[in-house]
Formats: sequence, C-alpha cells, structure tokens
Amino acid sequence: MAALTDRFTRAVDYARVAHAAQVRKGSNIPYIYHLLGVASLVIEFGGSEDQAIAGLLHDTLEDCGAAHEAVIHAQFGDVVAGIVKDCTDGTAEAKAGHTDPDARRRHWLERKLVYVAHLEKVRHETLLVSCCDKLHNARAIVQDQEDPRVGAAVFERFTGGRDGTLGYYHALAEVFARRGAAAAPVLDAVVDRMHRLAGEPDRVRLLA
Repeated sequence: MAALTDRFTRAVDYARVAHAAQVRKGSNIPYIYHLLGVASLVIEFGGSEDQAIAGLLHDTLEDCGAAHEAVIHAQFGDVVAGIVKDCTDGTAEAKAGHTDPDARRRHWLERKLVYVAHLEKVRHETLLVSCCDKLHNARAIVQDQEDPRVGAAVFERFTGGRDGTLGYYHALAEVFARRGAAAAPVLDAVVDRMHRLAGEPDRVRLLA
C-alpha cells in the first residue's frame, strides 16, 4: 500500500464530524473508534488508500443520511463513493421509518438477507472493506461475551437478537470465505468463537 495522503486525513475529519453525536452500542465510546478500527484493518490486510478511506466513511450513509453520498463522491471520488454505497445496507432515513419492534425486526432481517446476497456480487475492493467492518464488530461482540459484566446480554443490543445476530455473522463469514476476502479466515475464527461462547458449537443459520 502506498503512503497515505492528505485525502485520508480529510476523510478522518469528515467521519469525525459526521458521526460526532454517535457512540458505539452499549458504551460511551465515540463512534469514530469503530471507523478508525475498520480503516486500520483495511490497511493491515493490504488495502489501498481508497479502501482505507471507504473504511472511515462506510457507515456515513447508513447512520448519518443519504445526503452524504453526493458529498463523498465530490470530495473523495468514484471508487470511495462506490465502496461506501456497496457497504450500505439501509440509510438512516429508511431505518427511522420502522418504530414498532416487530416491524423493525422484520425490516432488519430483510435488509440482512439482501445484504448477504449483495456481497456475492460486489466488487473485490468492497469485499475487503465490508469484511474488515464485520471483523471489527465481531471482535467487539466476542469481547463483551467474554466480559462477565456483559456476557450473553450483549445480544440484547441488536435488533436481530441472539439467533439473528449469530446467523447473520455465520452467513457473512461464509460469503467472505467463498469469495476469498483477505480477512475472511480471521473473521471465520472470530465468528466460531462467538458461537461457542453463545453455547452453539454448530453455527446458527440466518433464516427468512
């Protein structure tokens, strides 16, 4: 990977401002911690500067609104904007439209099934960024599972609940492995640990 330029620095600042009011689920950790973590993993697994920038911005449309798409395209170019769009499984506006718990869960499952199918055909530049995103999230879940203060309660934070979350990560690990994403073996090991800590030696499947 070539040396990072001021584009990366500008992307860090863009992400910091866009997600300024957000924290990680179940914590007071500023959300940019996750974005920096994903970008770091992208770099670790040999990604380009465009992919690292997309790692910083991958949740912008999903968590901050669709209006960011045009700005990201103008400031960071076609490749970054395309990866960010490919990594988005629903905009902030679409999520906000479902307030009933049952409706939210149905909408969550529909989005996840569509996203898993979507990963079967996205460009390889996107695969690495998405896999690093899921790896960073999966490690956070396992860390909480191993924390006696949290344990199995970690799954209460997620719309999909315990089985939905386990099934989703299993489905993701399968797709990334099948398509040869660089971080796929590491993600697979973490997802295996997640299932074992949840008392599921055989992986849970994501069912429609």
